[in-house]
Amino acid sequence: MVTEERARRGTARTDGGAIAPETEEKELGDEMWRRRLGALLLRSPPASSSTAPSSCQHRRHHLLLPSEEPLALGRLARLFTSQAGSDGGDTLKPFIAFVLGGPGSGKGTQCTKIASDFGFAHLSAGDLLRHEIASGSEKGELILDIIKEGRIVPSEITVELIRKAMEMSNAKRVLIDGFPRCEENRIAFERIVGTEPDIVVFFDCPEDEMVKRLLSRNQGRVDDNIETIKKRLKVFENLNIPVVDYYSSRGKVHKIKATGTEDEIFDAVRRLFSSLSRRAYDM
Repeated sequence: MVTEERARRGTARTDGGAIAPETEEKELGDEMWRRRLGALLLRSPPASSSTAPSSCQHRRHHLLLPSEEPLALGRLARLFTSQAGSDGGDTLKPFIAFVLGGPGSGKGTQCTKIASDFGFAHLSAGDLLRHEIASGSEKGELILDIIKEGRIVPSEITVELIRKAMEMSNAKRVLIDGFPRCEENRIAFERIVGTEPDIVVFFDCPEDEMVKRLLSRNQGRVDDNIETIKKRLKVFENLNIPVVDYYSSRGKVHKIKATGTEDEIFDAVRRLFSSLSRRAYDM
């Protein structure tokens, strides 16, 4: 009976309100992804409990001005130098830093310097996804299939990879590069990992400077045209800035002016992390 009904719907005209074959195919495809993802997540270790919101909240807040000091900086300094925080039990959590910035802001280069100078494990969501695909695991095959279909990898998959990498690194300081990219990512991270970042470093770079850097860096590639770059910057503005605004309201954002040479920018970064060390030792 179900088969006959499906066949009838599939051959019906779309202008009469019946479901077109391609629409039904998309619905079946979506259901397939949900089932595969659900099966994988059920086999994952239990997620930590969290008080994170259950839905995306696109609240807008003013970014912290350079002269403003984030809240509880003394506690942040103690966490940075002790290199661990308690979750209320016997487990010690690492000091977590999110590093955010638009495409071409130079955050990747600065992350490498931060990890080297201040003893952070450097984690990149993109690198973790590529590594999982290369491993040939069932989850890697699912990620590859999703990407081939032109879909966005679910936040739960990406966050699980980050959580696993944090545990395997056994690092006391963790730098997460370019993540979360949107409010959905942020909420998933807080729900699954069970904590917020201790600090959010935001590389603030003017759009014209990011465009100039991307055109220079990507010269010779198919995506080095101004139209594609403008689209990437628009996506960043719409999805990533609300994350920065949210953490600004929580007193966690430290804004770095991302103009000048790499060394000049890192001087500002070094002053930030060095100040955390000095504050802790002065207490």
